[in-house]
Amino acid sequence: RVIEKRGHIKRSVDKMARQRNYWAVVGSGPNKASADEIRIKLSELCYKTISSDIIENKKHIDLSAEPLIIVCAAGNPETVTGDVVKDVAIFKAHKAGVVVFADEGEDRFNGIADAVIEIPRSRMPLPVILNTLAGHLWGYYAACRIDGDAQFFREFKNKLNLKMVEERKRHHSFYEMIADREFRRMIRDFSATFNERRNGGDFSVTSIKTISDLTLLLKYAVGKLPLEDFWQDFKEEDEMLSPIDLMDVTLGHAVDELSRPIDAIRHQAKTVTVGTSRKEHLPEGIIFDFLKTLNISTKSLTSNNIIAIRGLQKAVRDIRGYTLYRVANLDADGTPADTTTIAIEKRGGISLAMRSRVETSAILMGTKKTIVRTGQLYVGQGKSDEAPIVVIPVLSKKTGIESLVLIHVAFNENLSLREKIDILGDRFNDIRNLINEYNLPWDDVYLEDIPMETLIGEAVEIIAGRIKRGLDPRSQSPDA
Repeated sequence: RVIEKRGHIKRSVDKMARQRNYWAVVGSGPNKASADEIRIKLSELCYKTISSDIIENKKHIDLSAEPLIIVCAAGNPETVTGDVVKDVAIFKAHKAGVVVFADEGEDRFNGIADAVIEIPRSRMPLPVILNTLAGHLWGYYAACRIDGDAQFFREFKNKLNLKMVEERKRHHSFYEMIADREFRRMIRDFSATFNERRNGGDFSVTSIKTISDLTLLLKYAVGKLPLEDFWQDFKEEDEMLSPIDLMDVTLGHAVDELSRPIDAIRHQAKTVTVGTSRKEHLPEGIIFDFLKTLNISTKSLTSNNIIAIRGLQKAVRDIRGYTLYRVANLDADGTPADTTTIAIEKRGGISLAMRSRVETSAILMGTKKTIVRTGQLYVGQGKSDEAPIVVIPVLSKKTGIESLVLIHVAFNENLSLREKIDILGDRFNDIRNLINEYNLPWDDVYLEDIPMETLIGEAVEIIAGRIKRGLDPRSQSPDA
């Protein structure tokens, strides 16, 4: 008959177990033995430290923690039951969650306890066994409930691992992954369910660090938070671990903390499923390799600029020279002010023979000030020789930009049309859309005769205007 009440027991578990971190089991007289046995089984099944005590003492129960208290009250004499009712009221007054195992027909706990599990009336010592049986069933369903949370993370971890393997087969890095719409949708769907369940009280057994780390990493994984902040939030982690790799590891921790092998015999056989950290391959290529020679790591670049450099360097044939500028006197928010200065720290190649305005005026101004303010990569032409340049802002360890790297580059003009389109990325769509707005037909071949430095360095409006003039002679007239 106790087993027949397993549905009621399970409902009480679903209602109570996830809401309370601290558990206790109490009993009076012979039922103290029931409390002790239940405590042992709950500890074995649920991997929790649980206190056990005589109801009248309560000295081992921290009521200030608002614990979950299981009360073994079935089989008590009438006078004892009256006292237990008062004690349950005291527990509730301290905002504890209370589950009572009571004799069938005993209704004094109704309206006081959060859940009442009725036990068949019987003479001592049988109630001790029945209380214990009900407690073991409660522990079983509690372990199932906790392991259900682990299964939620297991399923998503498997999906994430499959996606990571798929992307690495394509030789995609973290930066391409966060730009992938399908990947971002997968993360967003999981994040929405995760936050809904977390706000509903699930995952209470998981450590605060695991949950807080996962909450942050889900935002980094879809680019909601700037990657440069990732290195501040996770300073102790290997810099070769991307947010996605670290999220995989954190999911493994969550699975390990929540997994409950439901086996009363081999309860010690806890399965460890901690994620395996994978080293993220650092970006490579002519520009990234050059930055390494200046001891500038990808941690000092924004994720948007890393993605831009990955595309840009495919068009770079050679690096002809460079100038490393140091920026100082930014305001408290890392924004350039009227007193912000710039100075040459190092230079090489053709820049050694060039004069710089910085040599005569240390005040940050013009294009360089805009780059420091926006933090965005700049591709354009040098003021003195109109040769193509790339300016890369380098992040400070605190806030703002601490330096600029101006690189003199030579573009590869022998790229195929397909390669040009791939390098342009979203700029290609912007150019095509502008041509369509002019009510002119689009053809990819329009890009063939345009130099690479123009395609990359000029505004899309200028490029579209150039194409329009070649297609529509009327656009060259003053009235056009």
